[in-house]
Amino acid sequence: MEITTKGIDEFVVNVLSEVGRSLIIDTTKNKLVDTKKNRNDLVTNFDKSTEQFVVSMIKEAYPEATIVSEEGFGDDVQSMDGLVFFVDPIDGTMNFVKRGDDFASMIGVYLDGEPFIGGIIDVMRKKIFHGGPNYGIFCDNEKINLPENKALIDGLIDISAPMALNNYLNTQEVVKNSSGLRVYGSAGIIFEHLLLGKEVMYMSYLAPWDLAAGRVLCEGAGLRVASVDDTPVNMLKSQVVIAGTQNVVSEVLKTVKNCD
Repeated sequence: MEITTKGIDEFVVNVLSEVGRSLIIDTTKNKLVDTKKNRNDLVTNFDKSTEQFVVSMIKEAYPEATIVSEEGFGDDVQSMDGLVFFVDPIDGTMNFVKRGDDFASMIGVYLDGEPFIGGIIDVMRKKIFHGGPNYGIFCDNEKINLPENKALIDGLIDISAPMALNNYLNTQEVVKNSSGLRVYGSAGIIFEHLLLGKEVMYMSYLAPWDLAAGRVLCEGAGLRVASVDDTPVNMLKSQVVIAGTQNVVSEVLKTVKNCD
């Protein structure tokens, strides 16, 4: 299939629509739950089946592409050359298992290392955020208004709970200088909030599949995504990332650099 911005955006939306319909049904079914790195790092049979479906769709439509995926059904990707898809089948598996809401599915697409198209479906709200830096950012069929470039003092922020509790990289100082802290347990849901201007910053340790779609959408909406040491973001490794308004990311980078 020809590589075009519109074509890949439509492909991502169609795949996520199918995923969303399936996962809504899956929330009502018995789940086979296992753990990965620790007791709070969950994986279910539906994480695996969803990823297998998405990977198969990508390979059929774009056989020349490589795929980075959470559950291991993609490729061993060593280079960002060409067309690279990042797949997070269920983002917020703990929420999926324990609550049945506030979870997402995400696909990020990069072309020769550059953010190209991203898609995030807020499954239970049946909303798909999609688009890219040279295409526009949409919620379903409506182009979204770009979020206001607020300062830290004027907005709510999201920081992973372990970072905030342990004051990792001066995060408690960041919280004190904001309007307040929120924790949702799903990067996809938080990226949605950033796009809608509900929060002004997100800071967490993210794997490539956690970050890929959100980075594309945030940068397309005029937000900034930076590694914690402000070096270029490496999409093939896990890292601490700060995403948010231009003003907030600049301020927070100064705060974390001043940590003991």
